[in-house]
Amino acid sequence: MKRRSPHHSSFAIVLALVIAPTLLAIAPETADHSMRQFLEQDDTQHPYRAIRRLEAESGTRRGWLEAVTEYSVEGGFSYQVTAEGGSSLVRSKVLRAVLEGEREVIAQGEAARAALALANYAFQPNGVDDDGLANVLLSPKRKERALLSGTMFLQPDGGDLVRLQGRLAKDPSFWVRNVEIVRSYKRIDGVVMPVTLESTAHVRVFGPASLRMTYAYSEIDGHRVRP
Repeated sequence: MKRRSPHHSSFAIVLALVIAPTLLAIAPETADHSMRQFLEQDDTQHPYRAIRRLEAESGTRRGWLEAVTEYSVEGGFSYQVTAEGGSSLVRSKVLRAVLEGEREVIAQGEAARAALALANYAFQPNGVDDDGLANVLLSPKRKERALLSGTMFLQPDGGDLVRLQGRLAKDPSFWVRNVEIVRSYKRIDGVVMPVTLESTAHVRVFGPASLRMTYAYSEIDGHRVRP
């Protein structure tokens, strides 16, 4: 039996926790208009079907894969790899591990611990940036590897989440540290959904590691997505 590499596995599990969270929250009284609008949006995770492309690099090793992914309330999260290439180590220890980790996180109900919720974060509006986005500082209430210390970027009108950016509040393991996350969102057929995830980290022995994942949706809430 092959033993799982601890550094790659812990990196993948943490990314799964970041990938899976829903947007549960209660608006603080002191929040600005964009914050209140964001927190008043539908907090349920929407069923979907999407093709994801994952690419990762660790040292001189590079790998990629494409997978059909699905989520439903009844069935949870599932995936089927349809194409792959590059380093077998990267594919098995990072890319497949990310998808498998997401499946396990959702199945075990752990996504709520990473949700953008008052139970997990203190929110502090921080003005509007040069791109016209409302900035909200996120301060995790616990030093856990599933939480981010960083910033949430919102559309000033409507409060749609555009980007989530920051560093994990706690290094996932001795092997993996300084994990940075950037996750982007778009409104697709009336629903705000994640469209890209980029992450970098330092893995002991191997050095810098990076991951990029993109989503192409074909179905949301049981309806086909318009091209």
